[in-house]
Amino acid sequence: MKNNISIRKLLAAALTIAVAAGCSANTRQAGEANSESNGGGSKVVNVYSARHYDVDNLLYEKFKKETGIEVNVIEGNAPELIERIKREGESTPADLFITVDGGVLNSAKESGILQPFESDVIKSQVPAHLRDADNHWIGLSTRARVIVYAKDRVDPSKLSTYEDLATDKWKGKVVVRSSTNMYNQSMVASFISLYGEEKTLEWAKGIVANMARNPEGGDRDQAKAIVAGTGDVAIMNTYYVGQLSVSENPEEVKVAEQVGVFFPNQDTTGTHINISGAGLVKHSKNKENAVKLVEFLTNEESQTTFSAENFEFPVNPKAKLPELLKSWGEFKAQKIDFAELGKNNGKAVEIMNKAGWK
Repeated sequence: MKNNISIRKLLAAALTIAVAAGCSANTRQAGEANSESNGGGSKVVNVYSARHYDVDNLLYEKFKKETGIEVNVIEGNAPELIERIKREGESTPADLFITVDGGVLNSAKESGILQPFESDVIKSQVPAHLRDADNHWIGLSTRARVIVYAKDRVDPSKLSTYEDLATDKWKGKVVVRSSTNMYNQSMVASFISLYGEEKTLEWAKGIVANMARNPEGGDRDQAKAIVAGTGDVAIMNTYYVGQLSVSENPEEVKVAEQVGVFFPNQDTTGTHINISGAGLVKHSKNKENAVKLVEFLTNEESQTTFSAENFEFPVNPKAKLPELLKSWGEFKAQKIDFAELGKNNGKAVEIMNKAGWK
């Protein structure tokens, strides 16, 4: 992920927020959060974010130009930010909590740090299945976890389902990142909802038996391993292929050119997708501005930018897709409640451990 976060101007009335004790060294302050407000009258919105993409900051700057509202960002990993907001209580300067993964968004809701969005604009821009049932969080983008294959060695007509990857024909040909990765945990959590624990464990054991190597690296590394001949197929998120295709490193561009994207389970349960989203903090001091920002981030133009810059799928159905995503075609997605990803996370980790998924 790209981490070029611009330092924003400090508002005259702003208070500097020191990085809270207990947050890791990875929590970075990308703006000075203003903890003073007059009930929404101030020109500021404070975001605690576990998303680390340039496109987010591009959109925040555009929002500021259009509205005059400053977007201050505190970055960190999601569990730490949730605990920080809980610890800060009513005095928290946070207005929005933004993160990836439906399970994490549900955890934030269950922890009691969020309140419902009340916006007909948001409801008109984001379909109900991409919002929390109680509107405590709103989807900003989605990503599909697919089968990526070596174009020179794999006939895509031979690909079909996630289950098929666990059969003997893919022995020594599968590469995937570790079981500690949230994307994999949520994918397995979705299988628990769809197939039950016993079948999911059987599948995980099959994947481990078919691994070409012990899990290592991120999703980009799985694509590189395919091109290097280590394996023939990988389980990875689509947007990483998009990012490789526009990399400043010509070797990464070549990797993107040599791999194909296949959406599994189109005749059965659909391809696993996950979501990025924003939650409205319960004790927000700038609630009106926070709602305006989410309305802006989910409008057609911003959603088109999300997709064009980061190769994520938009939540607003009116948004336009970049040519690469269009070239992959439409696909059927899993139909499960994103909250299930969080509810099943513990079991998913247990199953992966039992299967020997390192």
